[in-house]
Amino acid sequence: MPLILFNKPYQVMCQFSAQDDRETLADYLDIPDIYPAGRLDADSEGLMLLTDDGELQHAISHPTRKQPKVYLVQVEGTPDAGSLERLRNPLDLGDFVTQKSEVRHVQEPGWLWPRNPPIRERKNHPTSWLTIQISEGKNRQVRRMTAAVGLPTLRLVRIAIGPFALATDPLLPGEWKTVDPQEFRRQT
Repeated sequence: MPLILFNKPYQVMCQFSAQDDRETLADYLDIPDIYPAGRLDADSEGLMLLTDDGELQHAISHPTRKQPKVYLVQVEGTPDAGSLERLRNPLDLGDFVTQKSEVRHVQEPGWLWPRNPPIRERKNHPTSWLTIQISEGKNRQVRRMTAAVGLPTLRLVRIAIGPFALATDPLLPGEWKTVDPQEFRRQT
């Protein structure tokens, strides 16, 4: 029963079934009977966990288990103390209110790969980097959170899930590796 760490590239669909002219997980992972434990939208990139163990998949992805997920987010604009505080506290997004999150204004990490294609750059609009840690992960949640405080997301990279992080388990986009599922169970 493998646990796969996979660095999903930008614009890859989080499914194995064929998609019209779009790359899917099947283009990168030829491992039978594995399924994603959580998803990333096509515009997002970064760490995914996949397994053939339904119980493990549930332990990783179910909201009641509260596995922390950390995202590196490039936003348009420069966050001030007020916008960072709003992101940290429950935020009403209309159809739900987020839980508290951990948010930091950071420098772009030196280990981050360039995105292909690169984000559009606008000379009159500065960009900034944040790390945002959440445990719920609703559809497009981080993008909606940053937009709600006036900082639209330009690039979104999930860099950690539970005990696994791209900084300590370096994988380039499209690369994957198998880890012992007990490593997850021991650390959660």
